[in-house]
Amino acid sequence: MRECQQVVVNLKAKRRLVSRILGVGADRVKFDPDYLDDVTDAITRDNIRSLITANVIEVRPIRGTSKGRAHFKKAQHGKRSKKQGSKKGRKGARVGKKEVYVRRIRAMRHQLKVSKSRKEIANESYWKLYKQVSGNQVRNLAHLRSLIEEVRSKK
Repeated sequence: MRECQQVVVNLKAKRRLVSRILGVGADRVKFDPDYLDDVTDAITRDNIRSLITANVIEVRPIRGTSKGRAHFKKAQHGKRSKKQGSKKGRKGARVGKKEVYVRRIRAMRHQLKVSKSRKEIANESYWKLYKQVSGNQVRNLAHLRSLIEEVRSKK
C-alpha cells in the first residue's frame, strides 16, 4: 500500500491573478501550504481578496541586490590604493593647484577669525594679516601663527 501523496496543484494562474490584484510581481506571491485547497477554490477577485485579509496569501518583501561584496571591495581598494608606489601622475595631477590654494587660504582665514574672536589680535592687525594672506605673503598656517605671535608680543 502506498502512502498518501499530496497532489501538486498548478497555481500559476492564481499567482498571476493575485499579482495583478496587489500590483506586485508574481514571484513575490506566497500561498500558505496548509490552505492550498482554499486557494484553488478561489475563482473571483473577491475570493482572493478575502484570502489576502485572512493571511492565506502573503506578499514576500522585495529582495534587492546585496551591497556587502561591493562595500568589502571598496574597503580593500581604499587600503591598497594609497601607497606611494600605486600613485600615478604628479602631485598636481592628483590634487589641483587651485584646490590646494583654496584649502590653505580658507584654513588661514579661519585661523585669523578665531584669533580675532579670542581677542588675541586687534582689528587693525587682523586686516593687515588678512591682506598678507590674500596677497600670498604668508606661506602656511605655521607661518601665520608665528606672525600672530609677533603681533601679540608687540602689544
